[in-house]
Amino acid sequence: MNRTATILPLLLVLGFGIVFPSWAGSYTLIVGLLLCQWIALTASWTLCGGLAGYISLGHVVFFGIGGYTSVLMWQVVPLWIAVPAGGLAAGLFALLIGASVLRVRGPYFVILTLGIAELVKYLVLLSEKELGKSSRLIFGVPSNETLYWALLALATLAIVILLIVRETRLGHGLIALRDDETAAATVGVPVARYKLAAFTLSAIIPGMVGALMVLRSAYFDVTQLFNAEISFAIVTMAIIGGRDDPRGAVLGAGLLLLISEFLWARAPQIYLILLGVLLIGFVLFLPRGLAGLLSRRGKAS
Repeated sequence: MNRTATILPLLLVLGFGIVFPSWAGSYTLIVGLLLCQWIALTASWTLCGGLAGYISLGHVVFFGIGGYTSVLMWQVVPLWIAVPAGGLAAGLFALLIGASVLRVRGPYFVILTLGIAELVKYLVLLSEKELGKSSRLIFGVPSNETLYWALLALATLAIVILLIVRETRLGHGLIALRDDETAAATVGVPVARYKLAAFTLSAIIPGMVGALMVLRSAYFDVTQLFNAEISFAIVTMAIIGGRDDPRGAVLGAGLLLLISEFLWARAPQIYLILLGVLLIGFVLFLPRGLAGLLSRRGKAS
C-alpha cells in the first residue's frame, strides 16, 4: 500500500473535520457527528473483519455494552471516565468470549456473533425489567458540539490504530491467517493470540462510541442501543469502502450517510433497495471497495 496515497487523504479529511464546527449549523453538526460515529465503528470493525477475515454481524454488542455502562455510570462519574469505562467494558467482554468464539470461522462465526449480540440484548432487557426500568431518561447530557469533538477524536484514534496495526507484525500475521489460517499457523504465526488481540482491539472503540451516542438522544432504550441494524450498517460500509483499507471506513461511511440523508426520510424503500444493489454490486464486481478502486486508478496513472 502506498503510504502517502493512504495517509494524505486521511489527513485532509481530519483537517476538514477540525474546521467543520466553525461554520456548521446545528443540523449539519449532527450529520458530522454521525459520520464520525460510523467512521470509528467501521475502522474498528476492520481490525478483525477486514485484516483477519472474521466477518462479525454482532459488533453492535460492543456498542451496546459501552452505552449501557455509560448509562449506569452517568452522573456518578464525569464523562471522561464514563466513556473509557464503556470501552473497557466492551474490551473485557470481547476478551472473555473471544477464545471460544474465534474457534469457528466463516458463516458459523457470522451467525454466532449475531446470536451473542441478541443474547446480550435480551439479558440487558431482562435486567432492566427486574429493576423496573424498561427505559430511562438521561439528564444533563453533553452538547452536540462536545459529542462531535469526542467522536472525531475516536474516529481519528480508530484510523490511527488501524494504520499502525497494518504495519506491525500483528497486522502481517492477521493478513496471513486471513489468506490461509492453517498455513499461517504452520509458519509460526501465533494464530489464536493474534485473533484474540484483533477481536479485543476491535471492541474497545465501539464501546466508547456507544458510551457517547447513548447520551446524544438523552434517552436509553435497550432495543435501540443493541439494534442489529447497526452491525449490518457497519459491515455494509466496510464492504463498500474497502474492508482491508483504512480509507475504506471514511469512504464507505461517507457514501452511505450521504445516501441516507437524501433518501431515508423521503423514500426509505428506495434507500433499502439501493443499499442492497450496492452491496451485491460491490461484493461481485468491486470486492476491494472504493478504496481498492482508487488504488487501481492511482497505479494506472
